Amino acid sequence: MKKETNKKLVYIALAFVGTIVAIGLYAVVINSYVQEETKDRIVFDITDTEGVIPGEAMKEIKALDPECIIVLGCAVKEDGTPSDMLRDRLDAGIALYNQGVAPKILLTGDNGQEEYNEIHAMLTYTLEEGVPLEDVFCDHAGFSTSESMIRADTIFSIRRAVVVTQRYHEYRAIYNAGKMGIDVLGVSASQSKFKGQAYNEIREILARNKDFLLFNVLTPTAVGGEKIDITGDGQISHGE
Repeated sequence: MKKETNKKLVYIALAFVGTIVAIGLYAVVINSYVQEETKDRIVFDITDTEGVIPGEAMKEIKALDPECIIVLGCAVKEDGTPSDMLRDRLDAGIALYNQGVAPKILLTGDNGQEEYNEIHAMLTYTLEEGVPLEDVFCDHAGFSTSESMIRADTIFSIRRAVVVTQRYHEYRAIYNAGKMGIDVLGVSASQSKFKGQAYNEIREILARNKDFLLFNVLTPTAVGGEKIDITGDGQISHGE
């Protein structure tokens, strides 16, 4: 009887280990697939504050004829100013705007709590850097990368864009945009190296798997609202 019990325990343990291995392999495969599908859409890595786009990359961007530059939000500091990572994204997006890559900038991030407001920090910084009010649009309900891209389609009706974020995040952002029918190219904000990047990379593998399931198996959703014309005056989206 004891031997039978031990055998059952061994079988259960093997099944458990096998399941974990299978899930791990699946995660690796999906992660690789998302990266392979999107890597050629990242046309340039900005590595300095000037953010000058070279000729070949600019040629590819101009061929796309983007309607806007989408800058994805991330953490802000306790004083309400952009974190270093977010500042790099904003600087890259502003550099692209100043080079005439697109006529508008869409800032998208988390504005779901009174005490935490990525959009306010992003808008304030962008305006202080000299981008005209009317050329800056705000998506106050971009609570995640998937929601930002869903709303880029459903609220702003964007069909062509340049996406700005750090390279490790670009793959998922581009993949999500493509699933929403938005033709995008990525320009990575790679001006700085940050502590905890290994953690970010591991977390992003899980996030890529999550969004793959979201767009291919489940039903992706985001906060709705009135449509906003990305070619119009951005002030309509600034809120109070």
